[in-house]
Amino acid sequence: MYDLVIRNGTVVDGTGLPKYRADVGINGNRIAAIGRIAERGKEEIDATGQVVTPGFIDGHTHMDAQVFWDPLGSCSCWHGVTTVVMGNCGFTLAPGSVDQRDMIISNIARAEDISADAMDAAIRWEWTSFREYMDAVDKQPKAINYAAQIGHSALRTHVMGARAFEQQATADDLGVMEHKLLDALDAGAIGFTSSRSTGHKLPEPDNRPVASNHASWEELSQLVCLMGKTGRGIFEYSREREARSADPAVRKAVNDRLRELAVKSGVPITFGIPAGSPGTADALALLDSTAEAGGRMFGQTHTRGISHVLSFKGRLQFDDFAEWARVRALPEAEQRKIFSDPEQRKKLVAATKSGVYRTGGGEPRKPNYENMYVMYSAVSRNPTVAELAAQRNVDPVEVMMDLALESNFNQLFMQFDVATVPKNDAEALAALRHPRTVMTFSDSGAHVSLIMDSSIHTHLLAYWVREKQAFSLEEGVKMITLTPAMAWGFTDRGLLRQGCIADINVFDPATIAPEIPTIEHDLPAGARRLKQKSKGISATIIGGKVTFKHGEHTGALSGKLLRSSAAGIL
Repeated sequence: MYDLVIRNGTVVDGTGLPKYRADVGINGNRIAAIGRIAERGKEEIDATGQVVTPGFIDGHTHMDAQVFWDPLGSCSCWHGVTTVVMGNCGFTLAPGSVDQRDMIISNIARAEDISADAMDAAIRWEWTSFREYMDAVDKQPKAINYAAQIGHSALRTHVMGARAFEQQATADDLGVMEHKLLDALDAGAIGFTSSRSTGHKLPEPDNRPVASNHASWEELSQLVCLMGKTGRGIFEYSREREARSADPAVRKAVNDRLRELAVKSGVPITFGIPAGSPGTADALALLDSTAEAGGRMFGQTHTRGISHVLSFKGRLQFDDFAEWARVRALPEAEQRKIFSDPEQRKKLVAATKSGVYRTGGGEPRKPNYENMYVMYSAVSRNPTVAELAAQRNVDPVEVMMDLALESNFNQLFMQFDVATVPKNDAEALAALRHPRTVMTFSDSGAHVSLIMDSSIHTHLLAYWVREKQAFSLEEGVKMITLTPAMAWGFTDRGLLRQGCIADINVFDPATIAPEIPTIEHDLPAGARRLKQKSKGISATIIGGKVTFKHGEHTGALSGKLLRSSAAGIL
């Protein structure tokens, strides 16, 4: 008898090969049989009319802190994601002693919009080394699987203390960093990450760049090359702004040195490639030229372009302005009165025309109403604020006020950054279809009050597969299962085959889609976040256990911390 049998479904196995009708039998945490199964299971799922796929894999998250207070792994878990890679962009909670806690967290709190209050309330700092951090994660109850990378900013801060935010490393500093990097890899870290983005800054009023930004290219290269000597690990980093420069010569210089590092170190290198930026075509070409030169490099892409989700219940671009800050500090009932008052509205609209907006990082920035959409759907076909303003013959800010009032402040607005959003389908598809890219850039666990991209996997299936028919179902499933599994080295996930880990989704391809996000105050210390579920997924099985049914947690906690070893990531 099997522990679990999924019957009468259509198997889309992750390879991209044609789908087929079959049952799937599971014993323990592994797939035991695929085919016509006569034997009964202790538990059964009827998948008639649905597809059975591997669990989805997300290679770019920041769940390093959230894993200590959220056993579910939300919001990723509600979108069929069964395995996540955390510790990206150089931001981790280790290494670092308890007396360095505030410095370590300062790298993360603003750059990744993770509430310092929530971290203070929920995390018992019981480690110094990365090895000890991984052991602490291992002990946490988990519904989904996690793989951890060691971050450059934490590593630098731990070794150099306050000097990490001001100076380049000495030879002695670098020697200690090398030792701790090797120990992290030996403990099972799957890679090393860093950031050279000037958008990643310390909390105000400090405003200095995070620790990794003070490292020389030589320091970064030495650490990556050390990892290369071990034959294990991947290098991920948030690229310098020069990679998106309008000057081709500037882009060429930073791309050339990255190619040289990939070839010299032998380490697989990965980074985000936002479709629609001046550097997108160069970045895609870099992936190919690196392979031709003998290195390995892959890009991380997105289904729609990174956006900010704004609302009168959450955050707005105008909140920093004195006129708005005064109003936004009031109870919602008082705010509604002011936003309904014609004279007050004039003052508030005027303030939006003269204020100084933020310019980078994961923070609200100057509005572009032609690229700000009114979220009636979480998939597509939303009007812009500019379009509705023209229809109503009012200022765009007044449209936002009116929609907020009409919806009890629940209306959401999705604003895209014109510098990093595809201008058309062709631009988006050029990145998504490139053979050396992986669709995986959710940032789950970070930017929780402003960005909600945990849904990119269900968005891919709803928009690019079903609505646009740009990919077959088999191609779409492969993009979020076997492709990331191979990129990150997960040897027994991302595929439906006998002997593979039974991380599986059962869903209706005709209805799977993200739902509209909501704004909740359910983080530790009552901190705010965006929360988004999906529809169309009837079951998610993790480690052989039915963990979610129709989006609701069953109580199963069979997720685990995956560690790198000579045999792969297990």
